[in-house]
Amino acid sequence: MPPNSTELWQEGAAIHSHLMIRDNKFDEEGLTKIFAEPGLRPDCSGSRRLSDNFSDLKAQAAANNKGAILLHRLIEEHSLEKVHLYMNAIQTTAELAVRNFLIKCQEQRGSFFQTTETMDNSSTISLAITIRDDGSATFDFTGTTPELYSNMNAPTSITYSGIIYCLRSMIGSDIPLNQGCLAPIEIILPKGCFLNPSPHAAVCAGNTQTSQRVVDTILKAFEFCAASQGCMNCLGFFGGGNALPSGQDTGFAYAIGETICGGAGAGPSWQGASGVHTHMTNTRITDAEVLEKRYPVLLREFSIRKGSGGKGLFDGGDGVIRDYECRAPLHFSVITGSRTRRPYGMAGGEQGENGANYWVRKLPDGGERWINIGQKSMVGMQTEDRCVIYTPSGGGWGTPVGDAIVNGWKPVVQYPRAMGSVDSGSE
Repeated sequence: MPPNSTELWQEGAAIHSHLMIRDNKFDEEGLTKIFAEPGLRPDCSGSRRLSDNFSDLKAQAAANNKGAILLHRLIEEHSLEKVHLYMNAIQTTAELAVRNFLIKCQEQRGSFFQTTETMDNSSTISLAITIRDDGSATFDFTGTTPELYSNMNAPTSITYSGIIYCLRSMIGSDIPLNQGCLAPIEIILPKGCFLNPSPHAAVCAGNTQTSQRVVDTILKAFEFCAASQGCMNCLGFFGGGNALPSGQDTGFAYAIGETICGGAGAGPSWQGASGVHTHMTNTRITDAEVLEKRYPVLLREFSIRKGSGGKGLFDGGDGVIRDYECRAPLHFSVITGSRTRRPYGMAGGEQGENGANYWVRKLPDGGERWINIGQKSMVGMQTEDRCVIYTPSGGGWGTPVGDAIVNGWKPVVQYPRAMGSVDSGSE
């Protein structure tokens, strides 16, 4: 996951289609070739842990096989007709929930919503939503910026996932997660835009950063809540590598990647939560004790950026500060967003604070030199250097005028809790 890739081949093995198992025989030779192939390209490397890759693939095959066995048993016990009946019912339940929600939107706030969101690199996501009387809708992304010369491009599956997530969140009740959620939705993604790029475009940051902004755009169009941090704050560091006399790279002795929590956006009935993973990210962050025991770093600070959330009738959640000190030479990689653009407020609420990524260099005289390394970068740091991450905060909702709901705006659904779960320091 290089921070500055511009072509797909720079991001490792790309498997379009490969028959992994034939006649109960695992194709180890063919897969070895696939995983080694990236190493033939400049500044790229093949898999350094091929045995781990094979274990993962075999585990996935075993899980699929177990699922097929259980499905056959279910059919034997209840009949194919009954299994199909309930499968269809689960999809229909999801579809009806989405249609009913959209009909309520139409009744209360009209049939057409339109908005744009601007990324840190000035590219824009354009969205126009048209709701019809039967509860179906069109999500039209015409006008979105063309494919980018960066890795912020997003395969179409990213936008589809973002739409499903937003609809289920706005409905405010548990509904099954399946294709029925999208049955009443027509999605227009113009070919060649950065949400529907060419097959050769770099895409690794589209999954972690652009996905968050797709969600922000959809929620903004519905005026559901203020923006959350708008990125996943991806950070990784690695080091301890060595090379054979031939010059062959044997890999790094240690490497870690994590996403860092930030602030959640406020809404018409809730304060934004502070220090949480929101929307399209839900991974745990590494405990300080584990981080310091297993890697040559000190975690000097992991704290809430108090007061950084946007002010409003309901305040946005605060971001965090995470400060790593190197105890050995390390390479740090950051892929982040909302570093120049602040997360939007809603209904008169203020914007949240944007984030920042710093390299703090230790000087020979004992002083420090703070360097802003930008939203995406890879930096080689020396012992006692630090990588300090300030994550973005959430936007506020509503002008603070007592308990009144401003501008006559009322939500279609009163969602009683912040989107995202509180990060206690262990997630």
